[in-house]
Amino acid sequence: MTRVGIIGGGGYTAGELLRLLVHHPEVEIAVVESGSQAGKAVSEVHSDLVGETDLQFVGTAGAMLDQLDAVFLCMGHGVSRGWVEARRPKKDLLVVDLSTDYRMDERWVYGLPEINRDKIVGARRIANPGCFATAIQLALLPLAAAGLAEGEVHINAITGSTGAGQSPSPTTHFSWRNANVSVYKAFSHQHLAEIGRSAAQVGRIATDKLNFLPVRGPFARGIFATTYLDTSASEAELKQLFNDFYADAAFTHVTDDSIDLKQVVNTNKGLVHVEKHGDKALVTTAIDNLLKGASGQAVQNMNLALGLPEKLGLNLKASMF
Repeated sequence: MTRVGIIGGGGYTAGELLRLLVHHPEVEIAVVESGSQAGKAVSEVHSDLVGETDLQFVGTAGAMLDQLDAVFLCMGHGVSRGWVEARRPKKDLLVVDLSTDYRMDERWVYGLPEINRDKIVGARRIANPGCFATAIQLALLPLAAAGLAEGEVHINAITGSTGAGQSPSPTTHFSWRNANVSVYKAFSHQHLAEIGRSAAQVGRIATDKLNFLPVRGPFARGIFATTYLDTSASEAELKQLFNDFYADAAFTHVTDDSIDLKQVVNTNKGLVHVEKHGDKALVTTAIDNLLKGASGQAVQNMNLALGLPEKLGLNLKASMF
């Protein structure tokens, strides 16, 4: 049995991890650390877990770290690095960080299984990709690998409010977010750095020309992204390209039918649809930002790193209603 700990256990991504790992057949959740929730029952904070766990939050995992096989860091951006430097986890402890802190660190494996599966197997330091980055890379990387993404690439992606985290802010307040749409961090979103690095990894030469417009959506979870660029490749060639690229992917599926967000919400799936319009290729992708874009992908990475079946504990079903 794999003994795991969750650090920063009070937020959305930690809640999703708990829901997954409580029922994972090869996992025992040994400790859930949260400075702000210490002493409370986990089900008091994550109330959908009432009746499913008797775990309590602790203020610090302390010496228990030495008894763990894996730990998930679910703290705010900029906090994980301080935790790692202060705690100095043992080298054979699997650490999966869900923040931005190590995504550009060459000493950590970037945990996008669609391109780094072999590197993830056996790894002990994994930087989980960002949610926008995951959705966009599913569209961009096959094109980049084929040399079709050297020119201007135009990306528009809309995300649910959970992507901003659990701490309240003016743009996550219900009365502002409901029935509202807005653009933010136009052309400058922090996920562009990791997207650009992965594109270079698969062969993209250009270091710019990724034009990304992030959009806040009036819903709780999910990301729907559209990516388009000029190409002379035919629709049949594009579809073959994507089918070949994702032929062995456990959770990313290319479909001939138009996709919608409800197909992926509450699952670890990434859906991809490709069309050709005149001289433009249009790729639409959809993921659940809290699962394939965060905690589900983190469990997928844990499974791969520890030699467990990749899909174990992730047999989740979407509901269209």
